[in-house]
Amino acid sequence: MTGIWNYLPGLERMADEDLTGYAVEAVDGSVGSVDRQSEVPGYDHLVVDTGVWVFGRSVVIPAGLVTSIDRAARVIRVARTKEDIKQAPAFEHDQDTSSTRYLDELGAYHAPVAVR
Repeated sequence: MTGIWNYLPGLERMADEDLTGYAVEAVDGSVGSVDRQSEVPGYDHLVVDTGVWVFGRSVVIPAGLVTSIDRAARVIRVARTKEDIKQAPAFEHDQDTSSTRYLDELGAYHAPVAVR
């Protein structure tokens, strides 16, 4: 399951690169914008603010779902539908992104569609 947490070759985030504010696009439309990036070694992910789309809830997107990063347009595309993302294990508290239990559950949900 480690592949779900790694960016595809060529899409790796540079150590000092800040993706905050980038738009996030699912295969069927806008998900929201990056609020922050992973701080947990081995679990690269993005925390995405969905705005009103999911009642103001944030969602966690594992790096292995990222299919492209358009740095000029500031857009990240992911290999999931909006409904797939909405139905993922809920991110409820900031400490969830440092909980390996939550991250493992999220990884297991998304792993079958990880891009490789």
